[in-house]
Amino acid sequence: MIDYSKRLLALSTAVLFAGTTISFAEAPAELVAAAKKEGTLTTIALPHDWCGYGDIIAGFKAKYGLEVNELNPDAGSKDEVEAIKANKDNKGPQAPDVIDVGLSFGPDAKKDGLTMPYKVSTWDSIPAELKDADGHWFGDYYGVMSLQVNTDIVKNVPKDWADLLKPEYANSVALAGDPRASNQAILAVSAAGASAGAKPGAAGGEAGLKYFAELNKAGNFVPVIGKSGTLAQGATPIIISWDYNALAGRDTLKGNPPVEVVVPPSGVLAGVYVQAISAYAPHPNAAKLWMEYLYSDEGQIGYLKGYCHPARFQDLVKNNKVPKELLDKLPPAAAYEKAFFPTLDEQAAAKEVITKGWDKVVGANVQ
Repeated sequence: MIDYSKRLLALSTAVLFAGTTISFAEAPAELVAAAKKEGTLTTIALPHDWCGYGDIIAGFKAKYGLEVNELNPDAGSKDEVEAIKANKDNKGPQAPDVIDVGLSFGPDAKKDGLTMPYKVSTWDSIPAELKDADGHWFGDYYGVMSLQVNTDIVKNVPKDWADLLKPEYANSVALAGDPRASNQAILAVSAAGASAGAKPGAAGGEAGLKYFAELNKAGNFVPVIGKSGTLAQGATPIIISWDYNALAGRDTLKGNPPVEVVVPPSGVLAGVYVQAISAYAPHPNAAKLWMEYLYSDEGQIGYLKGYCHPARFQDLVKNNKVPKELLDKLPPAAAYEKAFFPTLDEQAAAKEVITKGWDKVVGANVQ
């Protein structure tokens, strides 16, 4: 099993320095010119409150003057891959240039011939275990599973996975995606399985399905995709989601209602997301320029501002480029000490079990 934690868990405990400066390296001039000639970048599944993408997209547009055509912000990883497949012969506005998907979806997309290899200028500072050697996909950020709780409604805040099964949380608990298609939701189910002591992979997936079947039978599970709006309205007062989404949602609501974000001490599953360029990208140069921006110091700090732990974090810390106040907004470092990173094989095995078994075992049509 690849030990991602050696490189990534240092994010929470790294020593930072005062007087931080951020340098904005320039992308190759010829690439900038070619991208501007194309004029547009088409993205998919990038909600503005996910990982700081609202500001990142605005920064990219302001820096390079390209239009950004944003498709289906709430799509899941599977939907992104399917969008490439469905638009192989389409150079119109429905064909995505780039995707941001869960780790297990990157190698699958490469295997199916759906990705274009490219190595950004900062390639060497991306940890080797977080990227395809040929440049077909590369890690961008990671987070851990958390509970986002509306404390106006939920007075006794749950602290761990087992708590969610209690009668007091009837009609309260939701996932942040459909576990038949969303990487975030699939890994949430896996995390629940791990909290019961199951090993990552197929066993964790099966234990996670059993957990959600119990949650659904108890009347605690709400088959609605949880968002900040449904949390605030009380339709889904507890949402299981990545910590960075929960923290960003907390900030968006600005105390109305008040929100507490909890990292359950059992089943602290960490998940890496990866970037890739479509092999059929209508705007291949704009896609490459987007990647250059995301993996520049500016783009990586943008992820951190959105509470995501960026892939190049250690390189940024080493070169004194991370503002200390950004890490001060994250949950305490102790919350991440037990985090574990499922390998690609373990994620693939769990995904197979969960996506195929959800309807039969849990029977809740999440939408």
